[in-house]
Amino acid sequence: MTEMQERILALKKEKRALILAHYYQTMDIQEVADHVCDSFEMARRAGEANEDLLVICGVLFMAESAKILNPGKTVLLPSPDSGCPMADMIVPEDVADLRKQYPDAAVVCYVNSSAAVKAVSDICCTSSSAVGIVRALPERRILFVPDRNLGSYVASKVPEKEIILFDGCCPVHDRITEADVIAAKDAHPGAALLIHPECRAEVLKHADYIGSTAGIIKEAAGSAAGEFIIGTEIGVTERLEASASGKRFYPLAASFVCTDMKKTRLSDVLDSLENRIHEITLPADEIAAASKSLERMVELG
Repeated sequence: MTEMQERILALKKEKRALILAHYYQTMDIQEVADHVCDSFEMARRAGEANEDLLVICGVLFMAESAKILNPGKTVLLPSPDSGCPMADMIVPEDVADLRKQYPDAAVVCYVNSSAAVKAVSDICCTSSSAVGIVRALPERRILFVPDRNLGSYVASKVPEKEIILFDGCCPVHDRITEADVIAAKDAHPGAALLIHPECRAEVLKHADYIGSTAGIIKEAAGSAAGEFIIGTEIGVTERLEASASGKRFYPLAASFVCTDMKKTRLSDVLDSLENRIHEITLPADEIAAASKSLERMVELG
């Protein structure tokens, strides 16, 4: 434990703060977090938090979700320019246009989206809950925004429904190719391939397991296999390597890095806690509208 980490732990206790970190954060930040989560678990824990201060070590939409689900708390995002390219691909006007074209469809919004887009959606989902949520909705036609890859995966699992896809994606997962998979499998023959559903369909077809970041970690821990190729952001590979499980883990590609997630430094967490800076604020009407879609996600997810 470094001196900076010890200072953060002391401040956390002094200021009644809860630190939530995503699996894609660097290990030094994960080590001072109260919980290291995927986006669904982060939202759930933020909504249930009793602490006065919520420090979200992730990207903007995660901090917005925390504020929406627990509006009476102060929510801090230590690195305020940590955005999400996928979230930036869609705006509320896009959802309005789709509703005009498909008035009988339910809008299912991936949690990797802005508060403004959540506010005009019927329900949110995460990668771990998307299939179950789409299957549970009474509507036969679903507008799935903004991730076409996750939406395509959902469509393959829920063929009884018509899934209309918005043309958005996570650039980090979307740039992984089938050639990357073949190269990784050639380099590590016999290793189980665990892949996130934000990847393209031609990549997913090679997977031994498809799931969220938390699902991938759970699968790796419970599997009898000794070697794994990890098909999501490199932070998950690093976390698994640090587990000292005796197993071996390899990133699917060296390029599997989310630069926005890596913008948060340990010093940013300390600075945010010490000075109570980079607070997330949202209009009350936006919080009220977006909370409905997020709360439905937590209830059904």
